[in-house]
Amino acid sequence: MNRDWIEKDFYKTLGVDNGAPADEIKRAYRKLAQKHHPDANPDDPGAEERFKEISEAYATLSDAEQRKEYDQVRRVAGSGGFSGFGGRPGGFGGAQEVRIEDLSDLLGGSFGDIFGFGGRSTGGPTAGPDLDTELTLGFEDAAHGLTTAVTVRGAVPCTRCGGNGAEPGTAVHVCPTCGGRGTVAQNQGFFSFSQPCPQCRGAGRLVETPCSQCRGSGTESRIREVKLRVPAGVKDGTTLRLRGKGDPGSFGGPPGDLLVHIRVAPSRTFGRRGDDLTLTVPVTYTEAALGTKIDVPTLNGSVRVKIPGGTPTGKTFRVKGRGIVPEGGKPGDLLVTVQVSVPSKISKEERRLLEELAAMETGDVRSHLR
Repeated sequence: MNRDWIEKDFYKTLGVDNGAPADEIKRAYRKLAQKHHPDANPDDPGAEERFKEISEAYATLSDAEQRKEYDQVRRVAGSGGFSGFGGRPGGFGGAQEVRIEDLSDLLGGSFGDIFGFGGRSTGGPTAGPDLDTELTLGFEDAAHGLTTAVTVRGAVPCTRCGGNGAEPGTAVHVCPTCGGRGTVAQNQGFFSFSQPCPQCRGAGRLVETPCSQCRGSGTESRIREVKLRVPAGVKDGTTLRLRGKGDPGSFGGPPGDLLVHIRVAPSRTFGRRGDDLTLTVPVTYTEAALGTKIDVPTLNGSVRVKIPGGTPTGKTFRVKGRGIVPEGGKPGDLLVTVQVSVPSKISKEERRLLEELAAMETGDVRSHLR
């Protein structure tokens, strides 16, 4: 953390409200990063600076703990708690209203970072942002699991400079102003602020000759294929996190993650309730009345189900262990629901036989309605 947290409105940079949820902040960042990435604006010298500002804002707001600290600092600054810095001797213009211990209680460990006591440096390695993509699977592929690949577009380490931003064969020097820390202290009366080094702009290093391919950014935008294994039994709406497959970090920091949002297409045959499969099977009137055995499909071959005589339409039979078999979990069941099928057309002989059957019926199936 540094003085930028007081002077810069990261929410305004990303174009979102202060109370915006994490997914809205992520969408705003991805849209702006794609629009202002230096690779997409080769003739715009200001694109790189805008891209860095957007990345700085997202790096703070995408981390729940940093965002909380940032919001606390902004609230104190907005209430006048920091008024007078750079003005009167002693720093605080209204010091009688704000005590150091009060600020320390409010901001916790972040208090020392604001005033240079905490030791954190913005010039150190920073983890790269996460990427999001979607993967649509067939019903059976989701049930059985598979190894597949997704295609994503994002920043990758520059293939020419390897990510250090320097033209191959040229030197990268430790910044003499900040000693590689990326920050310098600025005295403000009794206190001091830690702010990005003006010479290296927080990088902690100086590139002698910027890479001709990435123009010193260390990254380039490229479409790449990422392989992944989808576990058996994955459900629609599941998100798989692939560690280290997101955008590269800054100054040697680790890459972010790739979040793969799973969409499962519906099946023409089966429904799904948790790990149970549901199946509706038609039977004839005579099969339901007399009883029979029928073969029904499963995800692995077929199974024979006994239909007792007198089975009504809508009756459900449970076949143990023939549902979804999730990875590392207990197999679900197959729920077979019988539906008595009434033919829309019958032959003369069938009509004659049914009329004879009707004449023999003595029960009243609607007696309970009277």
